[in-house]
Amino acid sequence: MNRSQRSSLAVGIILVLVGIYFILANVVPQFNQWLNIDYSWPVIILAVAAGLLVLGLIVGAPDMAVPAVIVGGIGGILYYQNMTGNWGSWAYMWALIPGFSGIGMIFAYLLGARDRYSIRSAFDTIGTSLVLFVIFGAFFGAFRAFGAYWPLLLVAAGVLIGLRTLLRPHD
Repeated sequence: MNRSQRSSLAVGIILVLVGIYFILANVVPQFNQWLNIDYSWPVIILAVAAGLLVLGLIVGAPDMAVPAVIVGGIGGILYYQNMTGNWGSWAYMWALIPGFSGIGMIFAYLLGARDRYSIRSAFDTIGTSLVLFVIFGAFFGAFRAFGAYWPLLLVAAGVLIGLRTLLRPHD
């Protein structure tokens, strides 16, 4: 992707995001109240993440997708916590951050950084993150909604890890 194409893509992304904002502001009456910056300050963090991604596209650095997704993921966690008041969820939500880097690796790969990232290592990172999330979430009581069946999540994580190990090509 040359510089002109990257710039056009960045402008296109900005126009789409601005258009979505105005559509929501006009169609959903509560949207402007919902987007009250005093209450939803994590939106600023999400905007910084979008800025990092657009900056990476403009300067031709697909690797910027990794920190952009990490910052965006943390912004999403903070947005959830701010809206629900569940600040204690950070005790297990932090385990999602490696998964955000894996998602960023996939984006970077798709944007052209194929020599630096592999889809397999990205999915390994995402899988590890999800397993940690389930383990710490179970330990800190995040899955109480599942009642007595929450340990099934741990069993499922163990089965997935075991199957992946058995199905992995031997070196």
